[in-house]
Amino acid sequence: MAYTEDQLTALEAALAKGEKRVTFGDKTVEYRSVDELKEAIRAVERGLSTQAANTGLIPPAPRQIRILTGKGF
Repeated sequence: MAYTEDQLTALEAALAKGEKRVTFGDKTVEYRSVDELKEAIRAVERGLSTQAANTGLIPPAPRQIRILTGKGF
């Protein structure tokens, strides 16, 4: 599922206010607990980071090649 920064902002604002009901455009979601709201925030953050990695906004980790040599003694 594609997430947006607006959804993340709305979830974090609801958590800061202590609310369990969040509205995204024309949709309203009511969470049962604060833990469920925190899990939704983590899911959106994971989705946003995955989207950024897939589109190339986050560069991949640099690859390293290590060469070890010795004299053989």
